[in-house]
Amino acid sequence: MFDYLRETIRAYQEHDPAARSALEVWLLYPGVKAVMRHRRAHWCWTHGLKFLGRAISQRTRRLTGIEIHPGATIGRRLMIDHGMGVVVGETAEIGDDVLLYQGVTLGGTGKDHGKRHPTVGNNVLIGSGAKVLGPFKVGDNSRIASNAVVLSEVPPNSTAVGVPARIVRTAGQKTDFAGMVDQISISDPASPCGSSSRKWRRLSQRRIDPCSFTTT
Repeated sequence: MFDYLRETIRAYQEHDPAARSALEVWLLYPGVKAVMRHRRAHWCWTHGLKFLGRAISQRTRRLTGIEIHPGATIGRRLMIDHGMGVVVGETAEIGDDVLLYQGVTLGGTGKDHGKRHPTVGNNVLIGSGAKVLGPFKVGDNSRIASNAVVLSEVPPNSTAVGVPARIVRTAGQKTDFAGMVDQISISDPASPCGSSSRKWRRLSQRRIDPCSFTTT
């Protein structure tokens, strides 16, 4: 338990520039409180004390604004930044070194039975407001952009953007999105200029000659 707490606090210190000390992270960060309380709730859930597990989960929700179902499985060094509005469903599975921002939902589609929530791989970043809905896998080293709505599997080493989300591959180049804590430097696959931001800037900065227009 203490090793788990120490490495969780260390993850916050490494990724959050606002984290000034281990004591501050331990006592004041809602993500740390939610994850550590979930460990107790999950133990109760898996040992037949389901009512007590739900009670711990609901109290944690009131205290932190983060709702993690006691049946969810969480890996090591999960970081929930800010955390308000984060929802993790009962059959969700989260790998190691995952970074979630505020407003993230790992939910179901409302019509599935059994496994109905996503499985998130290792070293995944999910941006603020993103919704991942359904019993599919989000591959290792992937990133989901802010406010994306993901309804199908995300391959490893890729980025999901938009509503519904589209996949932007990284040409086989391994990435470390969670380590970079970068949720904004994302190309839009629907853009007419693709990923060439310089071309887009050149087009937007061109002067329009008023003499080029004719009237009738």
